[in-house]
Amino acid sequence: MNTNNTETAPELLKDLRRRLMIFGGGAILILAAAGVASYLILSSGQVAIDTASVSAPLINLSSTAPGRLNAVYVNEGDRLPANAPVALVGTEVLKTKAPGLIVQANDTIGAQVAPGQTIVEMIDPTQLRVVGRIDETKGLAQIRIGDPITFTVDAFGSRTFSGVIDEIAPTSNQSGIVFNISDQRQTQQFDVKARFDTSAYPELRNGMSARMWIYTR
Repeated sequence: MNTNNTETAPELLKDLRRRLMIFGGGAILILAAAGVASYLILSSGQVAIDTASVSAPLINLSSTAPGRLNAVYVNEGDRLPANAPVALVGTEVLKTKAPGLIVQANDTIGAQVAPGQTIVEMIDPTQLRVVGRIDETKGLAQIRIGDPITFTVDAFGSRTFSGVIDEIAPTSNQSGIVFNISDQRQTQQFDVKARFDTSAYPELRNGMSARMWIYTR
């Protein structure tokens, strides 16, 4: 019998053990990583924010000089590249400065427009964040940049999304100082923003209502 290109039984068993050890080691590493992540979440504190939304900063496009609104070339929901024309005020063509999504357009053709008056509003979808509003007495001091979060969006029921805190507002949402003659101090609210992978969650849209859970360390 020719056995030049065949392995003996002991060699086969040795090779099988080696493969199982490699596979087993990889599986152990995966399980260990998952265990560490679960431990970090379970062992951390949790701050819940019921009032949150998915949103991105507005980009306002306006004219630099007064004039008549002669044309609007876009509609709400349009996705445009950078340097695309959106409106004509007098002889000035308004253009996008970056790629984005149109969220509002002034269609009052013939109206007089003042300098700086917004004609078109747009957002950059890659800058979407989940933004929560939290009372200063309900865990704000525990939250840090980089804390992991989970969140749900009303439109998708109990489905859970994930992200990470990347901004905590330095000032409260209340404008100005309110003087109160009572002994009870007014509780201030602060915005907390978390980024998420917009390419992984393309179904999330500007303005959607959400709830957040922040895992503090």
